[in-house]
Amino acid sequence: MKKIEIQKSTRLFGCVFICLFSMGCDSLRFAPTETQKQNAWLHSRTTTIAVDTAKDENASEQLKALTQLSEVQSRAFSSYFGLPKEFPRSETAEDVLAESNRQLARTALQQGAERPDAWEVADSMLELGIGICALLGGVYGSRAVGFLRQTRTKSKALKEIITGNELFKKQNASSTSAFKHAHQNQSPPTRQIVAEIKTNA
Repeated sequence: MKKIEIQKSTRLFGCVFICLFSMGCDSLRFAPTETQKQNAWLHSRTTTIAVDTAKDENASEQLKALTQLSEVQSRAFSSYFGLPKEFPRSETAEDVLAESNRQLARTALQQGAERPDAWEVADSMLELGIGICALLGGVYGSRAVGFLRQTRTKSKALKEIITGNELFKKQNASSTSAFKHAHQNQSPPTRQIVAEIKTNA
């Protein structure tokens, strides 16, 4: 019974690892930072002020409707990100348009584009799997730990090889075409793995 459970958990962990690795890290994101939370809240304040300004200045009905819709949409962002610990000044339009708030928006945009490194995620997953299998113990737990440690070692070796190859190509531009020709028979899965490592290197 214990053998079957260990095999199932090892297979499940393997499937999760393969899915994460094949998807890459585009679908994984960091938790919202304080800056992103401040920016989302500031966006909500900006749209509220825009609604009031559109009404005060007798803007067209279309512009009023657009600002009202934007204000509702911005509340969804604030709800998703959560409230910040400190709120930026945003009582008036002048407050909102301050250079510090513009810089806040640029920083939040930069942080929003960041993704976890696929290799770090994979290494963390392997470490978690090793810990779980070690807790299960027994012969099958020990075998699973050995298998996962070997997988982690091979993963690190593969990354080092690809990183070294990329460095070689940069330092020896005249050899790049010969290098590519030597690797032209790589399988599609190998090409995908290499491309992901090059992207995250």
